[in-house]
Amino acid sequence: MLVLRIRSRDGLERLKIDNPQSTIGELKSLIESQLRVPIQSQTLSTNQNLLLAKTPDDLSRFTDMSNPRTPISSFNLTHGSIIYLAYEGERTVAGGPPVHPSGSFGKKMTMDDLIAKQMRVTRQENPHCELVSFDRDTANAFQHYVNETLAFAVKRGGFMYGTVSPEGKVEVDFMYEPPQQGTEGNLILLRDPHEERFVEAIAVGLGMRRVGFIFTQTISQDKKDYTMSNAEILQAVELHGESDLKEWVTAVVKLEVNEDGGADVHFEAFQMSDMCIRLFKEGWFETVIPEGLDPKLSRMKKDVVVGVKDTKEVDNDFFLVVVKIFDHQGPLSSTFPIENRKVPVTMKALRNHLDKAKSLPFVKRISDFHLLLLLARFLDINADVPALAECVLTQSAVPEGYQLLIESMASTS
Repeated sequence: MLVLRIRSRDGLERLKIDNPQSTIGELKSLIESQLRVPIQSQTLSTNQNLLLAKTPDDLSRFTDMSNPRTPISSFNLTHGSIIYLAYEGERTVAGGPPVHPSGSFGKKMTMDDLIAKQMRVTRQENPHCELVSFDRDTANAFQHYVNETLAFAVKRGGFMYGTVSPEGKVEVDFMYEPPQQGTEGNLILLRDPHEERFVEAIAVGLGMRRVGFIFTQTISQDKKDYTMSNAEILQAVELHGESDLKEWVTAVVKLEVNEDGGADVHFEAFQMSDMCIRLFKEGWFETVIPEGLDPKLSRMKKDVVVGVKDTKEVDNDFFLVVVKIFDHQGPLSSTFPIENRKVPVTMKALRNHLDKAKSLPFVKRISDFHLLLLLARFLDINADVPALAECVLTQSAVPEGYQLLIESMASTS
């Protein structure tokens, strides 16, 4: 028997297939019988972008699973593989709870009951940001470290910085990795307010701001039946809630097994839904996760309404809004050693970096956030840091005094 995971706008559900040699047509029949989605309403694909389709024309572009006679074995699906499902209309969820009368003709409703009726958790279809685009060098520097050095054995995270266009397009141009302790199952940020002041000063000077949070999932999480765990949801919504930016993005980096049996690094981007942020800010989340709770569920302190039932446990997928991902070449380089990793960053690294880039104009040689962060520790945060960052922003000549100072700092190693 093969168990596939079907991801739709309703979350992640399991589908049991007795015959792994079944065709797409038979797969659709199983979805109709087990998940109550009519065959004629179904569009299936192995491409997650199917869930972003808004119109029939958008749906028609996903043709990889459109032929009912194609055997599902041709897609190299294994136990736990995900197939994406889009459908029109509404569905009747199998096994829904009986509806009990309430109010003046049934049980007496308490104030908590009335609040729960108002706290209806539904899926948010559209994010507040149009898309998120990652600077290629920045994304590569992060994924290379977590893949080659950490081997996705422990979790790693960072804050994303960049710009937001009037149309809601988020561009990520650098990442700051705060002090942290990552284990196989948890990511503890040991945030340093003093260091973050330097980061914010550099960002302002570069005309940028904090735009999101990025973290990795470990190799042991690859076969788990969730997009994000309840612990990850809690951390992500807390950090999102700190910001006043409605376009704030949460990105996940993980390994996924490819068709050849190898592993590819995969980026996904989401926004936490408006309801998720509201529930967190108003104290509905159980912030201490009960032992034994399924990690794909978040526990509330009081009942909320999900679908047709009152419940304290909400599927995490209800809190996630998918964001489209693009890439670009940003204005900064990302070759300088990165802060708060296993090897401390010293002035020797500064000297080596400047020596390697001797042929470039001096402003190009210092156009790296991580280099600017090292310099900021020894400069005036109110005068020197903004002045250097502005030179990098405008790519204008660095005043001779600053150039001599930086070269002198490098020569002390």
